Amino acid sequence: MWKQAIEDALQKTRVNIERFGDLFPHVSENDVYHLNPNNDWTDGFWSGILWLSYQYSGDKAFQQAAMKTVASFKQRIENNVALDHHDIGFLYSLSSKAQWIIEKDEAAKALTLQAADVLMKRWRPKGQYIQAWGPEGDTANGGRIIIDCMMNLPLLYWAYEQTGDSKYKDVAIIHADLSRRYLVRGDDSSYHTFYFDQENGEPLRGGTHQGYQDGSTWTRGQAWGIYGFALSYHYTKNPLYLETAKRLARYFFERLPEDDVVYWDFNAPVNAETKRDSSASAIASAGALEILEHLPQDDADRAFLKDGVQRSMAGLVKKYATIGKPDAQGFLERGSYSVRGGKAPDDYMIWGDYYYLEALVRLEKGIKGYWYEK
Repeated sequence: MWKQAIEDALQKTRVNIERFGDLFPHVSENDVYHLNPNNDWTDGFWSGILWLSYQYSGDKAFQQAAMKTVASFKQRIENNVALDHHDIGFLYSLSSKAQWIIEKDEAAKALTLQAADVLMKRWRPKGQYIQAWGPEGDTANGGRIIIDCMMNLPLLYWAYEQTGDSKYKDVAIIHADLSRRYLVRGDDSSYHTFYFDQENGEPLRGGTHQGYQDGSTWTRGQAWGIYGFALSYHYTKNPLYLETAKRLARYFFERLPEDDVVYWDFNAPVNAETKRDSSASAIASAGALEILEHLPQDDADRAFLKDGVQRSMAGLVKKYATIGKPDAQGFLERGSYSVRGGKAPDDYMIWGDYYYLEALVRLEKGIKGYWYEK
């Protein structure tokens, strides 16, 4: 089942290389991807799909297309195009860092270290956190962290490994600890965002930007937490991070609906109109596969997590993938960008496509993606 799904995704990617040209896919409308000139937070996922496709198949066409995207990311950093946010890890881990991991290209390594320095500009010493959005001192976002940032921290851990400069690791660990304390709730659910006093770092309140309501659990946020804390464990071996990843994953997989692909928020009322988020299921599956790498064979949660991955991925492949639709641009239907904001609430998501393919190639060939060195 996995192999057929991978081959289908690779065939679509071959077509998309021509279709997208020098542009980058974001989310779709009427089954057509919106394209941008590498100025959005999601553009690394297309690069990551190309590197995964190359690593799995060995087809040089994927390699050449991936290298073109890295050249674009070099221009983006040189011209400082839309980098004033925390999603630098999404952009550069899956583009230039992927090239470094696969090919040991020194220029790609240097570019990725440059990106880590850009992310470090989001560090707020007074508050002791990485600010997600907006300029320093911004009244709306100046004190805000979001759970998505757990997936950007691997860029900093990696930079420490490459340089030996502890500033990168220190910031990542402080932010991970803060996220664990304030974004993860006592019942193992999660806030999407949390606000702190910008002057002294005092905690103010939890909230949401894309979830159903402030106290609800946005499924994609929960998925970011699963994978993000697992990656922080990979880099630090702090057992609290692995325990947190497991708790978040158990909460997620215990709440799978009948067809095993989650709705957009665990607290949203469910009826015939309730939107799904196939991308959340893909991210959670990829994250749980990372957790399983670190669990001993006799771990009490191992069988449950393995079953959760199998159910989620089988649900995606059988009911939500575009297998058998050769003209489809995306791999997964029924992703939601922002149901609350009315943005692409039921469409293709390029990150959903990426994590779906990452989970598939890990299941089939043990290829682990580009969050860390192998």
